[in-house]
Amino acid sequence: MNHSEIRGKAIPEGFEPAIWCAKLGTPLYVYDADEMAKQVAAFKAAFSVEDLHIHYACKALTNINVLRLMKKWGTGLDTVSIEEIKIGLLAGFKPNDIMFTPNMVGFEEIAEAVEMGVRINIDNLPFLLRFGQVFPETQVCVRLNPHILAGGNINISVGHTHSKFGISFEQIGDIKSILSKTGLKVEGLHIHIGSDVKDAESFVKVADMLFDIAVQFPDLAFLDLGGGFKINYKPEDKKADINELGRLLSASFNQFCQKYGRTISLIFEPGKYLVSEAGYFFTQVNVVKQTPYVLFAGVDSGFNHLIRPMFYDAYHHITNCSNPDGALLAYDIVGNICETDTFAKQRELPEIKEGDILCFHNAGAYGYTMASNYNSRPRPAEALFMDGGLHLIRRKETLEDILQTQVELEFLK
Repeated sequence: MNHSEIRGKAIPEGFEPAIWCAKLGTPLYVYDADEMAKQVAAFKAAFSVEDLHIHYACKALTNINVLRLMKKWGTGLDTVSIEEIKIGLLAGFKPNDIMFTPNMVGFEEIAEAVEMGVRINIDNLPFLLRFGQVFPETQVCVRLNPHILAGGNINISVGHTHSKFGISFEQIGDIKSILSKTGLKVEGLHIHIGSDVKDAESFVKVADMLFDIAVQFPDLAFLDLGGGFKINYKPEDKKADINELGRLLSASFNQFCQKYGRTISLIFEPGKYLVSEAGYFFTQVNVVKQTPYVLFAGVDSGFNHLIRPMFYDAYHHITNCSNPDGALLAYDIVGNICETDTFAKQRELPEIKEGDILCFHNAGAYGYTMASNYNSRPRPAEALFMDGGLHLIRRKETLEDILQTQVELEFLK
């Protein structure tokens, strides 16, 4: 591994970490609007189908300003909770451009989504039957489980035989029986096999399986192939080749439409692919600690702000913004939480000193959205780098924010 690879991906031109962190404080999330726009455009350009729709999987990054940008760039929205639907509506998305794909929620949440007018995606037989009995005139999408193990980590692989997501491919007969009993019409079929899938063959295999099933449903308006496209974390990582994927899937989807007898829509739900590489997480070094065995660099954050390295064993490039040309030393980069919260072990970085600013790259997806108040620490600020300027899009929390939903009992004062 050469020196530049160890240092990681370069911080974009125009970024001023020292100035920003001095002004807004650390920890700090920063998102590059130009990078997100580039990813959306590249995804659209990769496919040659008559009616392509991109539904941004907003669970990756739900800041309302990011959602408004996605709407501006022509995407729809993939949501998994009532709250995400409401944020999407506030951001200006039309109900018909929002897909609701919940899992293990109460039926009352699905009923509320129906009242909002968004598209509904059902992933279990009991609720499909109940939906048909309660809302027989409302068309529905059905999420299927293809029994394929794919993805970068078992926690983000959602299409295998023991996954809680989707109705098994082996239960197509049960689906059709429910439709016959209730008169319910299926407007779409949906599959999502997991996250960090890098090979086009996995998507093509799933698509072919879906095409074979789709011909049994005469009222389809769309097929939804989900998301999960891999992006680069390590220098040697192989990113999903979206152009190759687009070439292969466009050809097979167009052939399916010919066989089906009419053109329908093709939907994808990228989340991480659109926003991950646009995100940067800046922290400040509190202390450099040498033991007989390990050299630690302790920063002013922890898994309460960026849990991916601990939860998924995920890799994030780290840059020493304060001393990019220093001599390389091996550090354990650790947080300030009262648990083992190691961001990186024995990572070679330019010499780190107290007060230095470290940048964690590829932090745009599942960073802030998975943050917590563990140890009663406030969540960090978020900012958007756009048109050459930095714009605060979420202020840092305060202790008052943490306490505001707590109800103090007068007799305990």
